Amino acid sequence: MKRTSQHLGDFTTTARVVPISLLAVGIGILSTFVAWALLRLIGFFTNVFYYGRFSTAMASPAENHLGWFAVLVPVAGGLIIGAMAYYGSERIRGHGIPEALESILINGSKVQPRLAILKPLSSAISIGSGGPFGAEGPIIMTGGAIGSVISQLFHLTAAERKTLLVAGAAAGMSATFATPVAAVLLAVELLLFEWKPRSAIPVALASAAAGAARRYILGLGPLFPVPQHAIFIGPHGLAGCVVAGLLAGGLSSLLTLGVYAAEDSFLKLPIHWKWWPAIGGLAVGLGGMIFPQALGVGYDTIRNLLQGDVPRTVIAGVLLVKSAIWVISLGSGTSGGVLAPLLMMGAALGGVEAAFLPNCGAGFWPLVSMGAILAGTMRAPFTAILFALELTHDINVLLPLLVAGMLAHATTVLLLKRSILTEKVARRGFHLTREYSTDPLEILFVREVMRTQVVALPDGSGIDSLRDTLIRQTAHRGQHLYPVIDGDRHLKGVLTRRDIRELAGSPQLRTPVVAHPDEPLRVVVFRMAETGFTRMPVVDDGRLVGMVSLHDLLTARARSLNEERTRERVLRLRVPFRRRAASEL
Repeated sequence: MKRTSQHLGDFTTTARVVPISLLAVGIGILSTFVAWALLRLIGFFTNVFYYGRFSTAMASPAENHLGWFAVLVPVAGGLIIGAMAYYGSERIRGHGIPEALESILINGSKVQPRLAILKPLSSAISIGSGGPFGAEGPIIMTGGAIGSVISQLFHLTAAERKTLLVAGAAAGMSATFATPVAAVLLAVELLLFEWKPRSAIPVALASAAAGAARRYILGLGPLFPVPQHAIFIGPHGLAGCVVAGLLAGGLSSLLTLGVYAAEDSFLKLPIHWKWWPAIGGLAVGLGGMIFPQALGVGYDTIRNLLQGDVPRTVIAGVLLVKSAIWVISLGSGTSGGVLAPLLMMGAALGGVEAAFLPNCGAGFWPLVSMGAILAGTMRAPFTAILFALELTHDINVLLPLLVAGMLAHATTVLLLKRSILTEKVARRGFHLTREYSTDPLEILFVREVMRTQVVALPDGSGIDSLRDTLIRQTAHRGQHLYPVIDGDRHLKGVLTRRDIRELAGSPQLRTPVVAHPDEPLRVVVFRMAETGFTRMPVVDDGRLVGMVSLHDLLTARARSLNEERTRERVLRLRVPFRRRAASEL
């Protein structure tokens, strides 16, 4: 008989990954067309609302000539979105990623088909009417909805539906920003809740397919080209990255707190939530009169900030006006993404830092701070670092981004319990743990926790002998499951205490569910969950060697907790030549 460990591998992935990957590639290509359609819709509604013309060309609301009438445009957009959410689907409210998380965690990765239409349409109206949002969040949600709808047409498990939902979401981000690798990392850090080939491979292929298709539909990257920066910035430059990371973490915390403070304020209003987007739209309209560049997606403003040549009034406008109207409108529950606004506010923070940090080249600090803000606000540092690199194609800033991004991430982790994404999920009554680690039960084996002092019954025992055994066990701390063995200790079956008490003739042995000494405890946990048995004989080559129970598994878990919490000094430094006392001479 082969040992159980010989059947265990590094991964649990099966050949099912092949058809799922093929479906994911198709979803990835389809999501590219969805991204293209949403961008065209944004252009269409921007032209209709601000310029009174029918065109899908991208236009900036900042160049309109409506005067004070421009204040009413975001209000009208908010009224439309409120009506769509009230009569269509409330799930179009928000910036997309929390809604995708909720679909995965609560609804078995099942998304209503109408959401694939209502979400991009409402987002296009919101952004087209001046909303200070990006298109990426709605595209992520829409791509996820398409992946979910397609998966529901096939006989798939909930885990496979989740993979295809996330594949659509990652493909939407890849198609929007030309960032296929960052899109995969976003899926891993935020959406998949696992790091397994069964899901990572299809998601990566979907993102790659979207990135390839984008070149023919939307064009090549980078989306925000920057002048190449020096690969070595010296100690002073790295010290500046520390400052930039800490400042970005502080701003990320303020933005997160601001969004949910605004949401709490709207909750206190004595009116129905369907009117809230219109009130948020009023704030957007007034902010647009003060600083027109705050309206819409603002890709042009981001490009200018990354080139390092913008007036201070623009930097102040982004940090004060753009951030304020973004916080208010997002808190009102309207539809729109968060990535583009965060990019703009991070770049503006870098513009401020460029005035007092070492000169490392034009646009250096806006680029570093842009990545750091994403890392701190979204709590996805590796996604933020790769995202900034793929947006700009400037590989030389990898080390500065790593320093600033991780410090911003550390700041928000220590200051806030939840991120801007998971706070919304938590407010709906669900908690997410964003940490990945190896399950301690995966690296502990049955042989390490099983009890070898086990009372076993000989095959063919009479009723009186069995009852005597039960009485002796009751007097002490008895076991509840009794293996029945032959003369060579081969397991023949099991009896429970109840079986022995109810014996009225020849005992009827139960078919045993067993564990093996070289099995990881996690396998045993799954077996207990599947069978309902919480006590199992441990057999090796058919011979009884011990017993394992749920109590033993909990003891193993307690051992792992003890290793995390108990502090001890393992090594002690000794002075090799210490002065001897007079009494030792």
